[in-house]
Amino acid sequence: MIKSLSSTLTASAFYVIAAAAHASEASPNNQSDYVNRPEVKAMIDELAEEGLDRQRITSLMSQAKRQDKILEAIARPAEKTLTWAQYQKIFIQQSRMDQGNAFRKEQEAILAKAESVSGVDRDMILAIIGIETRYGRQRGGYKVIDALATLGFDYPPRSTFFRGQLKELFRLEQSAHIDAATITGSYAGAMGYPQFIPSSYINFAVDFDEDGKTDLVDNPVDAIGSVANYFKEHKWQTGLPVAARARVEGDKYQALVNDKGKPDMTLKQAIKAGITPVPCKESEHCFDKLVKDTDVALLELEGERGKEYWLVTQNFYVITRYNHSVLYAMAAYQLSREFEKTNPDKKHK
Repeated sequence: MIKSLSSTLTASAFYVIAAAAHASEASPNNQSDYVNRPEVKAMIDELAEEGLDRQRITSLMSQAKRQDKILEAIARPAEKTLTWAQYQKIFIQQSRMDQGNAFRKEQEAILAKAESVSGVDRDMILAIIGIETRYGRQRGGYKVIDALATLGFDYPPRSTFFRGQLKELFRLEQSAHIDAATITGSYAGAMGYPQFIPSSYINFAVDFDEDGKTDLVDNPVDAIGSVANYFKEHKWQTGLPVAARARVEGDKYQALVNDKGKPDMTLKQAIKAGITPVPCKESEHCFDKLVKDTDVALLELEGERGKEYWLVTQNFYVITRYNHSVLYAMAAYQLSREFEKTNPDKKHK
């Protein structure tokens, strides 16, 4: 799970230039010599003062290696380079649906329990794990310590954030019973079925099967419960629709287009500005019964047939707390609706 990572350069252009500059400055010696860098020594001192094992952390950092492929990957994330028309094809596909339905059969009771305990729609939980790792099939091939060291010490735009995650990885070793030297994940250091970064692992992961170990790497039960808990803790509202297609008219709506998905007006205000939800008789993505004082945001996406307009609620914004891209959130929402159609316990509505 990657948290979203402004001058005349765009942020993405700056990231590309920064990554390229550091790649060109790299020498063979600093490719794997993190442990002797002053800033790393300072970090080790800090963690040792907390009571962590200095020898263990020193050993781990002596094994950490800079990976230029990680710098290249973070400079061109799909969420920043693809249109919605391109992005949705990656995730809204039959193979992922088939894998998700098979996973649901295996974990049907656990998904139902997670929904009951958290109030989070089980089809949304199913969609998130499918988007992140295809139900555990694709959990990432980078060593997490390499990813976090590379980004923490050789990626200035977000070095503070990733150094923080590296520290959390060392703290996590004891509580999650993982081996920081060998555990693998995404290029941004996300791990396990739900791709939690270390801080999310610490703050939101739960021992859902109550076996005394919180394991998101090999235990799908804990993964299901932890995704549900993440959404619950970020204020998912049970029963609140996520998104609806919309029509726009006039020009007042243009100032209201929102690229973050965070509600900033009421549905009544949107309608007054010429933004009308498409009725349910015309689209499955609708909310005819939504009260007019519900907070919403207006999205403008580039779809296969041109611009698409969507009204989204607070629950859509909650999805963006998992990954800050509105494309990601829309993909998760639409995949969850596809799963809802085949959910034997629910009627699609």
